Amino acid sequence: MSSDASDDATPPAQRIKHVRIEDEMEQSYIDYAMSVIAGRALPDVRDGLKPVHRRILYAMHEMGITSGSSHRKSSSIVGETMGDYHPHGDSAIYDTLVRMAQDFSMRYPLVDGQGNFGSMDGDPPAAMRYTEARMAPIAEELLEDIEKDTVDFSSNYDDRLQEPDVLPAKVPSLLLNGSSGIAVGMSTNIPPHNLGELVDATVALIEDPDATVEDLMDHIKGPDFPTGGNIVGRDAIYSAYTTGRGRLRVRAEYEVDREDGRIVISELPYQENKARIVERIADDVNEGKIEGIADLRDESDRNGVRIVVELKRGANIDVVENRLLDHHLESTFGVINLSLVDGQPKVLSLKETLQHYIDHRREVVRRRSEHDLAEAEDRAHILEGRLKALENVDDVVELIRNSEDRDAARAGLHEEFDFSEDQAAHIVRMQLGSLTSMETAEIEEEYEEVQATIEYLESVLDSRAKLDGVIVDELQEMKAEYDDDRRTSIVEDEGQVTHEDLIPEEDCVVVITEDDYIKRMPVDAFDPQGRGGKGIIGSDPKEGDRVSKVFRANSHDYLLCFTNQGQVYRLKTYEVPEMSRTARGKSAVNVIDLDDGEEITAVVSTDDFEADECITMVTRHGYVKRTCAADFENILTTGIRAAKLEDGDALIDVEVTDGTKDLVVASEHGMTIRFDENEVREMGRSARGVRAIDLRDDDRVAAMVATDDADERALLTVTRNGYGKRTKLAEYRRQSRYGKGLIDIKTDERNGPVATAKAVTEDDHLVIMSEAGQIMRIRAGDVSQVGRNTKGVTIMGLEAGDHVASVTVVPAVDDGA
Repeated sequence: MSSDASDDATPPAQRIKHVRIEDEMEQSYIDYAMSVIAGRALPDVRDGLKPVHRRILYAMHEMGITSGSSHRKSSSIVGETMGDYHPHGDSAIYDTLVRMAQDFSMRYPLVDGQGNFGSMDGDPPAAMRYTEARMAPIAEELLEDIEKDTVDFSSNYDDRLQEPDVLPAKVPSLLLNGSSGIAVGMSTNIPPHNLGELVDATVALIEDPDATVEDLMDHIKGPDFPTGGNIVGRDAIYSAYTTGRGRLRVRAEYEVDREDGRIVISELPYQENKARIVERIADDVNEGKIEGIADLRDESDRNGVRIVVELKRGANIDVVENRLLDHHLESTFGVINLSLVDGQPKVLSLKETLQHYIDHRREVVRRRSEHDLAEAEDRAHILEGRLKALENVDDVVELIRNSEDRDAARAGLHEEFDFSEDQAAHIVRMQLGSLTSMETAEIEEEYEEVQATIEYLESVLDSRAKLDGVIVDELQEMKAEYDDDRRTSIVEDEGQVTHEDLIPEEDCVVVITEDDYIKRMPVDAFDPQGRGGKGIIGSDPKEGDRVSKVFRANSHDYLLCFTNQGQVYRLKTYEVPEMSRTARGKSAVNVIDLDDGEEITAVVSTDDFEADECITMVTRHGYVKRTCAADFENILTTGIRAAKLEDGDALIDVEVTDGTKDLVVASEHGMTIRFDENEVREMGRSARGVRAIDLRDDDRVAAMVATDDADERALLTVTRNGYGKRTKLAEYRRQSRYGKGLIDIKTDERNGPVATAKAVTEDDHLVIMSEAGQIMRIRAGDVSQVGRNTKGVTIMGLEAGDHVASVTVVPAVDDGA
């Protein structure tokens, strides 16, 4: 030691490095923080697991504790994990194991536990020496193919063993079961989701990389908590999926029994302690904060949650319900979609999360295919040697028999017959029984199978589309095996509307201008007039603006507002500001989030259709499509796509149909075609549709009407210059789709092009508005009923330069006539 010290000429004092303590503290804390972030608290975006989860599952895999094996003591699993992979306290590992086995914590539990693993009441699990566990079947899917060099491995903490950096993960596990964790200066809180919905969204993104978050939300309605409950409102879901952050209001599922005077709670918000909720309700009753409760019972059992709130005679059940909602039956789930991407923490949108998973699976399938290809090629090489040996069997046998030992035999085969070393070694080990003709046939059959496997694997590696097809097929298999129904419902946030009951139900006229000014007026504000009148002022648009649409609705209706750009928005009629006839209106941006140049072209009341009916749409260029009405149940405040449009096209009209209707499509040049709606197959919202009518080069679609053989109404056709006519719908014979159609009305210089077409009875009333804001209301029967191919009569007298903007029908039954 002294000699070593004397050899070093530098004095110890000069070898000391001087560092500012704040700099050292800062760097040390950053190192510690990154260690916690990457090594403990945050999940990896690829397999959705933190290191402790991954190590427990891998330890069980190495121990052979699969879903098909017997249960093993939890203490054995914890000990193996701690000793080989996770050098932390056994309680932390056991707590993780317990949570992976709790069906009220994990949407799809990864561990099959036996024994007491805790409860929703906050009861702790039994000690690890008393409980037993094994992998759940879905956990094995996360580890499948791990032995095929599909993922990278690193040395464990003491360099004795290797552990995976990530699991192959056949499903997007990060969103499947969610994750929560607190690191240094950041935290994550990702909700669980339904497996079937996740698979559908992942497949959709693989097939359409340009899909938006809105497109993916067609498949993923929202989080799906293991304890069920209800998510209140969709805007927070949209925010969470687009920005990675959002605050979800989760409400318990309960039933109000007014006859017996009780409230029965059957599902609780996620991660809520049932016993604590019951205790808090009881405390509020005792302190007088909630009045009217006579009894409170927890009748829950192994079949589910059941909390019964018995009310006193004469108690106001609505008041009790509101108090329970305000303080006990709702909670907030703050979504923070934070995970590790290439070792760095990032907040991700729904699309980004799924895309990272898809990239991971592509890497896994590529590496697996390369591994399988190498094995297949090795096997083919051996089989080629065996076949070659069988072709020269006498010479090969003689050479082996005359060799001094195995090494000499291998060398002789290599020199005489040009066998490779592997082939020669295999031939020397062959038994005489493998020289029979049956064995030869089996070898040839196996060789053909191996060659087919090689061709398939090479095609997978050479084609991104084929590789993606493998991923899609495996995802669909997972869905077929593990998919189940949603447990969490999504309900409207109707509790936010406190003034609805104060708004009278009445028929309204809603007016929209090209510059997106909007207002509503009562239909009764317009007295019926005679045909040919000029009407009265119904709107006073600013200079350069024109009325583009007028439609009728009830003040309490929910409306689906379809725009020329193929979007659809949902709107409550009373949300449109009510104004006088002469008022210009209010900017539509305050009501609907329209883009520049976007106009509402068709409106459907949600009270008019059932979920199993279809929304049938037609575009200006003559495309028609039918989409199931159920696809329009979840509409965001920013709207969703209703139809895909080609450049220059626009959505013109919408009808609700039930599969028994004929569609009558009218063009601006006065042509009309009628065909069976079943000639148009049902298709998704992102589809463009099929051709409805063969239009001339300068012709465009003006309107669409749904009818049937029993319909006695007439087709009212109105032109832009204020002329029109009624013709019995029965006069329009059925044709095949995509024909030129029949002449409906003459569109000469007097009439101008067709503005719209409507199906009416004689007693219906028409509300007609011009581009300059004149509005008139007439009885449909005042318009002459004539045959097809006629000019029609004057319906509305227009000033020079003014034109008909829109026509809406007020049915006779609603008009009170």
